[in-house]
Amino acid sequence: MNRAFQKDTGFLAEVRRVIDASGRGLWWLGQSGFLIVQNGRALVLDPYLSDSLTSKYAGTDKPHRRITERVIAPAALGSLGVIDIITSSHNHTDHLDADTLLPLLEANPQGRLVIPAANRDFVLNRLGHDQAHRLIELDEATSVQLAEVKIHAVASAHPTVERDAAGRCRFLGYIAQWNGLAFYHSGDTLMHQGLISSLRPFKIDIALLPINGDRPKRRVAGNLDGRQAARLAKEIGAQTVIPCHFDLFEFNTADPDDFIEECKRIQQPYRILRNGEGWEL
Repeated sequence: MNRAFQKDTGFLAEVRRVIDASGRGLWWLGQSGFLIVQNGRALVLDPYLSDSLTSKYAGTDKPHRRITERVIAPAALGSLGVIDIITSSHNHTDHLDADTLLPLLEANPQGRLVIPAANRDFVLNRLGHDQAHRLIELDEATSVQLAEVKIHAVASAHPTVERDAAGRCRFLGYIAQWNGLAFYHSGDTLMHQGLISSLRPFKIDIALLPINGDRPKRRVAGNLDGRQAARLAKEIGAQTVIPCHFDLFEFNTADPDDFIEECKRIQQPYRILRNGEGWEL
């Protein structure tokens, strides 16, 4: 198993140092999960910090075997006590994991969970109806102000832009505008009509995009591959792009070399992080 760049107490110590200094930092938690810290507060995007999928699919023909160790236990991350916002972009367990989300919410009673409004019933069935007061529900082209952070929702395609009977998107990406920076977390997505035009007006500083690609033999909904992620970042004018959704599960990963090569070819600034690695902004 690959080692995380840093984990557990070492990871927490670095995050606490940035928090105590009122600094700015971003850390990759693995898969599509990110921690962002500014002004002593924290935002957590689509965290998956358990082995629930490994347990669920053990002994099946689609095992979710970890190839990289976990960065931190959710209760330990929650112990920071400063997490105000957590996001879930859609209902797949690596983006909506009860074993991760419930400890984070319990340790941060001020925290709110941002979800697609179309997924409310599913979310409550998974997390428990006692969590209803923690939910912030968004749909495509809607937004919410939560303390210093404004969250905007855009449609994602996984693999299509799927809507419920009321026309609300089941898969979303989020733009977080916070303290002069705009972060775009796509969730799981492929390219779709309207994605670029919906993102350009936000002047994205940091784009967080999947690179694991779309391979039918995996029998799971696919994502952008590395070259597509690089080109999307370029098209929306992102100042920096960081790849994610790789290096966790053996059957559903990718090498970032194609991403790096394309970023260099089209002169798109990028940054590669390892699981548990941070970037002080």
